[in-house]
This record gives sequence, structure tokens and C-alpha cells, in this order.
Amino acid sequence: MEIRALVVDGSKTMRNLVMRSLRETKLAQFSFFEAGDGVEGLAGFDPDKTDMIFVAWNMPNMNGIDFVKRIRTRQKRHVPVVMVTTESTIGKVEEALDEAGVDCFVVKPFTPAGLLSKIEPLIDSMASARKSGGFLNKLTSRIP
Repeated sequence: MEIRALVVDGSKTMRNLVMRSLRETKLAQFSFFEAGDGVEGLAGFDPDKTDMIFVAWNMPNMNGIDFVKRIRTRQKRHVPVVMVTTESTIGKVEEALDEAGVDCFVVKPFTPAGLLSKIEPLIDSMASARKSGGFLNKLTSRIP
């Protein structure tokens, strides 16, 4: 399966780590486009050309939570969002999942194996939706 992923993080090193780790999972053939903050990410977001988004919480100009909230108001179909962050308190996880609409939450630092275990159910849901010819309108369960 091919996945076009937007990776939004203030650190080029972290964007590279996320992209390299995703390739190592071998869950899909990923192609990436990058943004250095939420403002740049919004400018580059095309709901018709983006299959999945990986976003950091803490970034300059617009944080990841505000970015996700804005994405959710602009999408025509559900685009899965994975938050990759150092924020790990229960309150922060709940804010991301319940208030912003994040689909999956990955805590830094992570390993490719850890990333795989978190996003594999999400990728499986995307594959099933594509196979059935339908859009991924809403996941039946969120992956914390």
C-alpha cells in the first residue's frame, strides 16, 4: 500500500527520524512531504493528496494541537493524524485524542518497533477502507 504522509515538526532531525522509522516498519510504501511548523503544514496540506499526518505537539508559530484542530475543519474525508511528542501526561493524551481529534499518540523517544506497534492498527484500518472502496471517514477506535 502507498501512503502519502505529511510530517510536521520544528526539528529537521526529528522529521528525518520519523520518516526513516516509518520506512523501517515496512507497513507501507511511504512518500513524504515536510513542514517545519503548523503554519507551514497548513499551507502544504491538501486533503486530496494527503493520506496520513505525523505531527509534533511543540512547534514554533502554531503548535500541533491547533494544527490538528484546523485540519479537522478543512478536510473532506478523515485523514488520520499521529501525534509524535514528548508530552505524555494523561491530560495531554486526552487533550490530543478527545479535543483535537488525533487518531494515534506516540511518545518520544520511540523505536521503529514501538512506532510500528502504535500505527499498525491505523494502517490496517486504512488498508481495509481502501480495499472496500470506501473512504476512511472515521476510525472505530482511537489508538492511544
